[in-house]
Amino acid sequence: MTGLAVGVRKKTWFRGRSWPVHGALILTTFMIGFPLAYAALIATQSNPDVFAFQLTPGDSLAQNFQDVWFGRDLGRYMWNSTVQSVLITVAKTVLSLAAGLAFVYFRFKAKWIVFFFVLITLMMPTEVMILALFRLVSAFDWKDTMAALVVPFAASATGAFLFRQHFANLPNDLAEASQVDGASPLQFLTKVLIPLSWNTIGALAVIQFVYGWNMYLWPVLIISKQEAQVIQVGLQNLQGIDVGLTYGPLMLAALLASIPPTIVFILLQKPFMSGFSITADK
Repeated sequence: MTGLAVGVRKKTWFRGRSWPVHGALILTTFMIGFPLAYAALIATQSNPDVFAFQLTPGDSLAQNFQDVWFGRDLGRYMWNSTVQSVLITVAKTVLSLAAGLAFVYFRFKAKWIVFFFVLITLMMPTEVMILALFRLVSAFDWKDTMAALVVPFAASATGAFLFRQHFANLPNDLAEASQVDGASPLQFLTKVLIPLSWNTIGALAVIQFVYGWNMYLWPVLIISKQEAQVIQVGLQNLQGIDVGLTYGPLMLAALLASIPPTIVFILLQKPFMSGFSITADK
């Protein structure tokens, strides 16, 4: 018998070799990581070092940290954004769980109409409602307060849709068994649904925390006191340190501002990666 056996492919320069894949991964990692590494390098330098394209760490890290953390009160901005993001995440998660429970396990008139209007809000960006939100918050005299940053964004159409789809994929026997045991809807939610939904909760938490952390337009409009401002507005203000634009403090502040979302993603990485997957267990 001559020739290659049926089903056996001849090994070529690319086929059957792992180095092209490894090379592509290394190149992709370099392209993604280079801007971050270069920003970390600039964070240690002064303006003359930056303009001279110095590729070695400078000696201005301590001074840059002094300028942004104490001189421009970056720590307060980060604390305000952390509180805002945590409150928004908790509020959206709780209300989304309640909405998903209602849309799947409760029977009421016009349920599908209500759900349709919830989906409609997904197509309405915040900028469309910004004027109405501003008037409403001003009428409640919430300007320059944490309530103004949190309450208008406490509900999430995305979260309601996500938990509605998740609960709809769970077996109906769970609800029937809970009714037989005499469990109330709140007990059914806390003792049955939530333990089965940690992946979805983690995925939503990551998305909403990053959403709250990156908020810029609304805080600019509703917050006028600098001590109540958030990190994204604080980063914008850093562009005027001393005279002109100073790149070292700005890059250092950007790196410091990226730490909380990174920590949240690392802690919730596993739930985030599996939160949207549809498996046979669901």
